[in-house]
Parts: sequence; C-alpha cells; structure tokens
Amino acid sequence: MILSIRTKLFLALLGTGTLVAVAMLTFMAWAFERGLVELVQGREQRQIAAIAERLAEVYRRDGGWDVLRGDRHLWVTTLFGREGGAGPGMGARLPGLGPGLGPGPHRRQRDLMQPGVWPPARALEPPPADAAPQPVELRLMLLDAAGDVVYGRPQLLPGTSRVPVELDGLKIGELALLPGPSAADLGEIQFQARHARALILIAAGMIALSALVAFPLARRLVRPVQGFQETARRLAGGDLAARVGTTGDDELGRLGQDINTLAETLEANEQARRRWVADISHELRTPLALLRAQLEALQDGVRPLDRPAVDALHGDTLRLSRLVDDLYDLSMTDLGAQSYQKAELDPIQVLSDDVEAYRPRFAAAGLGLTLDDRLSRPVRLLADAQRLSQLFGNLLRNSLRYTDPGGGLTVSLQQTGAWLSIEFQDSPPGVPEEALPRLFERLYRVEGSRSRDTGGAGLGLAIARNICEAHGGRIEARSAPQGGLWIHVELPLREGRVP
Repeated sequence: MILSIRTKLFLALLGTGTLVAVAMLTFMAWAFERGLVELVQGREQRQIAAIAERLAEVYRRDGGWDVLRGDRHLWVTTLFGREGGAGPGMGARLPGLGPGLGPGPHRRQRDLMQPGVWPPARALEPPPADAAPQPVELRLMLLDAAGDVVYGRPQLLPGTSRVPVELDGLKIGELALLPGPSAADLGEIQFQARHARALILIAAGMIALSALVAFPLARRLVRPVQGFQETARRLAGGDLAARVGTTGDDELGRLGQDINTLAETLEANEQARRRWVADISHELRTPLALLRAQLEALQDGVRPLDRPAVDALHGDTLRLSRLVDDLYDLSMTDLGAQSYQKAELDPIQVLSDDVEAYRPRFAAAGLGLTLDDRLSRPVRLLADAQRLSQLFGNLLRNSLRYTDPGGGLTVSLQQTGAWLSIEFQDSPPGVPEEALPRLFERLYRVEGSRSRDTGGAGLGLAIARNICEAHGGRIEARSAPQGGLWIHVELPLREGRVP
C-alpha cells in the first residue's frame, strides 16, 4: 500500500509523540519507584537506629544483656518502642504478635515463652498476597559484643546485614537484619499503583494530544507540496505562466522560489524560442521574396535576362547563403553542440594572422587597423584555434561592416591577472547605451547606421559570445572613447603558463 506524504508525516509525528510519552512514562515510573524504595529504606534505617538507641539505654540501665535476655516482654517493648505490661493482650497490641502468630496455639505459646527465640515462627512464614510486609522489628535479631545470640535464631544469621549497637562509643552488640522486601507497606504500594495508573492516563492523553496536533500540522506542512505538484503539472501541460504561492523563508519556501525561478526560465526560453523561429523566418523570407520577385520579373519579360539580372540573382543567393552559414555556425557554437578541439596555443599568433588577413579589406574601405600588443612576454591558451580565429574574424568583420570611412579599429592585448584581455575599439558610429546589453542576442540589430542594409544578419556577435563562453571566457560591449563600439574579451590563460 502506498502512503501519501501527509499520512507518513502524520504517522512520524504521532510515533514521535508516542515514543516521547512512553519514554517519559517509563522514566517517571522508574524514578518514582526508586524514590519510594529509597524512602522506605531511609525510614527503615531510622527505625533501626532508634531501636539501637533504646537497646543501648536498656544496656546502660541493666549493666548488660542478662536482664533483657530473661525478659521477653522487655525485648518486645524495646523493639516496638511501647511501654506496658506483658500481659495476655500483648500479642493483640503489637504488630505480628496477634492471633495466629504460630501454626497453632501450642506453637505460638512455645515461641512466646522460649527465652532468646526471635523472630516468632509466624513472622517467618510467607505473608498472604494482600497482606502488608512484615515490620522491620520482626526481622531483627540481637547479638552481644562477642557475637553470641541474645535474641534470634542462629540458623538465620548467615546472609543478614549487621548494624552495631554502641554505648558511649563502645560496641556493645549488633543488630542482625534479615533480608526483607524492598517495597513499601500496603498504603505506599497502593499509592504507587494509583500513581502508575495516573501516569498511564497521562501518557494516553499525551498520545491523543499528539494525534490531535499531528493531523493538522501534517496537513499544513503538506499543503505547499500539493501546490508544488499542481504547478509542476501545469508547467508540464504547457502553462508556463503557472507559479507557486510561496510564503516564508524555510526549505519549502525556498523550494517554491526555485520552482518559480524554473518556471520563469522556461517561460523566457519559450518566448526566446518563438522569437528565434519568427526572426529566422523573417530573415529567410526577405531574400527569398527578392529572389522570387526577380525571377517572376524575368519570367514575365518585365526584366531582360542579361548579365546584370544574373549578377543580382547571384548576389541575393550569396546573401541567403551567408545567412544560412551564420545560422549553422551559431547552432554549432552553442555550448554543448560543438565538440571543441582544444590545444595549447599562442593566441597572439592567431590574432595577428587574422588582423593581417583583414588589413587589405580595411584599407580598401578607407579604415585603419592597428594591433597594439602590450604583453611583456608570450602567453598560452587552451583553445580551439579554428573557433578562436572565427571569434576574432567576426569582431573584425563587424567593425569593417559598420565603421564609417575615415575611421579605424584598434585591437589591443594585455594581461590582467590570470586573464588575457583583448580590446576592439572602433570609431563612429556608435551604439546607444540602452542597446549595448542586447548586442549579443541572436538576430538583434541596432536601428540606424548598423542595420541589414550593410549586409549583416545580426548573428556575428551571438556567435562570438558562444565561442568566448565555450573557452571559459567572457565578452561585453561598451561605448568606445573614440565614439564607436568597444568590445571587451577576456580569456583564461593556461594554468602554469601565466608569467
């Protein structure tokens, strides 16, 4: 059977409450019983000490144990601390000496008349289950200083505990205590039973209270999880606007925030995907529409099929081919889509080759191209030479395409800690500040001077960002001091090769 998380949580809370209640009940019962036993033992020790004091006074008064040994009534009254004659009613007045003291009248009379015999035979028999334990006075025997029995039964002496009887600091005898029950008398036993029943009722009440508290608490704790489930189902069904109503800053609250962040990311990615598809469709539709219009003009005879018409068709085909190539490069440079063949290389050599390759094209466009190497010594990168050249080529081609004649591009290199910094700063026209963060978006163009009229599709900088990030670097756009665009690239240097 599959249990819901609410049921599991309820059972866990109830089980914890039950365990605590049972443990508390057990501990309280143990502590109470221990305290009760210590109470009875302490009272028993005080009784024995009082008996020892009375026996010492008897010893002082009589000058020895001889008088006590011959007077059983004196012995009994000294034990129980009661004064009075030793008449026929003595057994009824003193505990343990009432009717039925022995197995029969003759046995009882014999015990009472025999000097030095103690405890009575009746006291040695197991008491009934509902009877109180024998008082401590019926478990005591008296020995003199030499260890001879004054009152007692010699066969019972082994296993007894001894309490000295002293007079003025001198030992005059010993009290031998027979082992007895450690429980209290009948009243205390009944109190203990009542206390145990009260503890059981308290434990049952605590368990019931735990159940009453655990049920709404489990329901309350599980309610956010049910909201998470509902939001996840809606997200899986395509409702990317679904959000979790989160409160608090605990683990569940942070989980709800993470789910909302995930939903926002999914929604943004879906919007980006739709915008990406729409932009690609628009970019492909424009050159295809031009090709179609020119071909239909040729078919209808509106335009003659001559060399200029063929050249125009070829130019449109080249622009469409460049767009498709850029889209392919962008897809291949996405992180995870391209397996980069990285090797240790000299980035200065790669950049120098690309600059020299573009220098004639810059000169033909009336633009200057300067490479400013500020490195004090050679550096090494772990990079894919082909993709790194594509990164530099895209940035050089971007400046060549958008910079006004008469200006130029300055490429500078310097080391910043464990990073290689490469700066591309060109002359006007520049890019508005609000457009700088979006330059690396796919198919994004800045309206005005940097537009598709110059032949770009808005994919070069997006490809450059993918290549840079694939090498563990970063790229950003700024406004150049010369009034143009400033592209800042940072690439991590090879470990162990940093000067």
